[in-house]
Amino acid sequence: MKRILSRYNLQGYALMRIIVGFLFLCHGAQKLFGFPIAMPVHAPAFIIYGAGPIELIGGALVMIGLFTQWAAFIASGEMAVAYWMAHGPKALLPIQNNGELAVLYCFIFLFISTQGSGEWSLDAVRNRHTVAKSGHTK
Repeated sequence: MKRILSRYNLQGYALMRIIVGFLFLCHGAQKLFGFPIAMPVHAPAFIIYGAGPIELIGGALVMIGLFTQWAAFIASGEMAVAYWMAHGPKALLPIQNNGELAVLYCFIFLFISTQGSGEWSLDAVRNRHTVAKSGHTK
């Protein structure tokens, strides 16, 4: 199985980055615009106007693969803060305090920040353009 699927490592990573970025973008849109659905509970203004733009803009940047490492690193940090502010004080384990999503986002974004944007990204297009313009190869 590994031999067959490993041919698609780059595409699988790109799909993961795109989907995770899109889902995160949706959380920001929900906080800032009540779209696609309204927030289930009223959050304090600093959450809406602090986390909302990070999620909306960071999610969009990760999704399209532009400044991916920085956007993912900031998103990872935001999710770590969110976990310890909203979930960690309630109970020890994420399964007990409903913090699984924050933990998953935190570590997925940390992974993306270490790996970069990969293929199917604007960063890759920018890098190819820069290399072609300079005439140098990497």
